[in-house]
Amino acid sequence: MSVQERKQRERAERERLIVATARELAEQQGWDAVTTRRLAERIEYSQPVLYSHFRGKREIIGAVALEGATEMAAALRAAASAADGPHARVTALSRAYLDFAARNPAVYDALFQLDGGLAFANEDTPEPLKDGFAALLENLDEVAGEGVHPGLFTEVFWAALHGLVTLTRARRLPPEDTERRVELLVDRLAVV
Repeated sequence: MSVQERKQRERAERERLIVATARELAEQQGWDAVTTRRLAERIEYSQPVLYSHFRGKREIIGAVALEGATEMAAALRAAASAADGPHARVTALSRAYLDFAARNPAVYDALFQLDGGLAFANEDTPEPLKDGFAALLENLDEVAGEGVHPGLFTEVFWAALHGLVTLTRARRLPPEDTERRVELLVDRLAVV
């Protein structure tokens, strides 16, 4: 291995460490606790080293969001593939989405609440974000209904799921009724 290859590998490892540490700190204490100073202390590198990877917290949030989008897409696909039939797939997809958000609140915030400097719904959208949407679309297009654009239907369904996550986390909706909400959402919106 050449010196340059070794340096590139070490750089990639440092970047993964920064992202993993930011994510861990955010999940434990919230995003306000994630500062470049605290990250530098935790990973035992100087702040200039941190800044050589990311220009600041915004880019770190973006990196966590991209990692989270990849994980969420995999979770959605796994849940849907284990279900039999359109209704069961959409129900499993919905549960997986809500479960991902509940298990990874800081990652969910990085994806959908915080400014990570990522473009959504345009040509500059990073592939992991496109793939996260595709994981929804590929399971919802068959239930959109006749004459309904599958992409628009997916956006509306996603917005409903996001609303359930946001309102439940804010204690505006009682969590004990989550399953009934999922059933209602699937039964009323999805044409199966």
